Amino acid sequence: MTATTTKSKIYEQYGPKLVTELPGPIARATVEADDRLISPSYTRSYPMVAKRGRGVRVEDVDGNEFLDFAAGIAVTSTGHCHPEVVKAIQDQAAELIHISGTDFYYESLVTMAERLSAIAPMPGPHRFYYGNSGAEAVECALKIARYHTGRQNVIAFFGAFHGRTMGALSLTASKPQQRRRFAPLVPGVTHVRYPYAYRGCSGPQEEEAFALGCARYIEEKLFKTTLPPEEVAAIFIEPIQGEGGYVVAPPIFMQELRRICDKYGILLVADEVQSGAGRTGKWWAIEHTGVEPDIVCIAKGIASGMPLGICMTRAEIMDWKPGSHASTFGGNPVCIAAALATMDILEREGITNAAKIGALMFDRLRSWPTKFSIVGEVRGIGLMIGIEIVKDPQSREAAGAWRDRIVELAFERGLLILGCGETSIRLAPALIVNEQEASIALDILEECVALTKEEHTQKSALAESVV
Repeated sequence: MTATTTKSKIYEQYGPKLVTELPGPIARATVEADDRLISPSYTRSYPMVAKRGRGVRVEDVDGNEFLDFAAGIAVTSTGHCHPEVVKAIQDQAAELIHISGTDFYYESLVTMAERLSAIAPMPGPHRFYYGNSGAEAVECALKIARYHTGRQNVIAFFGAFHGRTMGALSLTASKPQQRRRFAPLVPGVTHVRYPYAYRGCSGPQEEEAFALGCARYIEEKLFKTTLPPEEVAAIFIEPIQGEGGYVVAPPIFMQELRRICDKYGILLVADEVQSGAGRTGKWWAIEHTGVEPDIVCIAKGIASGMPLGICMTRAEIMDWKPGSHASTFGGNPVCIAAALATMDILEREGITNAAKIGALMFDRLRSWPTKFSIVGEVRGIGLMIGIEIVKDPQSREAAGAWRDRIVELAFERGLLILGCGETSIRLAPALIVNEQEASIALDILEECVALTKEEHTQKSALAESVV
């Protein structure tokens, strides 16, 4: 058997299977109805209408099968409809669906808290608040930070995405449309520069100084001019910015933030909504930095697609009185059951696999900035991988339209990916993805990058010939 034949058989077994034009007839009808009925505030990159999913595969309403390297925005950490998660959901739904943990007790709230406490990125004891989403976890963190410290101000970062509810949105600084026409937002939020090295310095030799400068600006400029440190309750940080472009905060930056927080009695809040739950090859992305947070916001991959948001704090921080904060549906028994099953799978295989497959993908992707002039940088940890698309490597000019074209071409070839930031692609498959699926996804993506580069080379040549 030749290498070509072997690759063809692997592709046949693990690759996409497209049986209609895209979108197919049923998908087109659904998109047309969606356009009439559903909020136009949603952002859809392509007309994929999902019907069912298994593992890293999604089938649309017309019978086309896609490789899913978006995972519902890094949510389906154990893959679509993992049998153990499905069984946990079914078993719990047959026993108790809802009673509201804000007014009644049930065992799984405690069981889940004990499981999380055992893997927390800071020493215990801990306390936990349950909500329904990442935004709700962030809202809780914002409120408890103000309540516990008695201080009103907080610091967040440009490029951050913490959610769309009003408190979380006030911390968010990713895209202007997310904030447009919603003012006034929650007061007391100051944004500072995130250590986005590719957009802040010219080479690796400058990155440490740049990162330190971003952190020290808080102490050396803000605290000496406009923001009294004794009035700052918390600093909110994504250890890896999600919507901001899958940008990794260097350990030295995180360590400097911790020093500043300790010096001035400020709480350090790690938003691990997208980067947590094993995606980086550790339970929490902040563990790669050696820094211990005071508060952690958890959601997305922790429950494999069921709506669950969690705010975890050092126990002494969550000192508010009954009635201060609650959620009718937060910590729903069915969602907790899904989360406990998810944690079992991640502990058994998912986290280790994320580190392994992520390393294999990086081994291949590392050469792309040299191979393709439109790839400016490849970055990330584990299965949280960002690829920045630029018009040329010298100017590093953002190429958002080219990025969007790559995403579109990938869809046409049966690969589901999403953009992030102004000009980056994110790869965030389920943590159970195998080597063959990862290889096929990169084959498709590489073809799309090459096609996009060729399209613009031809357009440039045509423009020059006209002149």
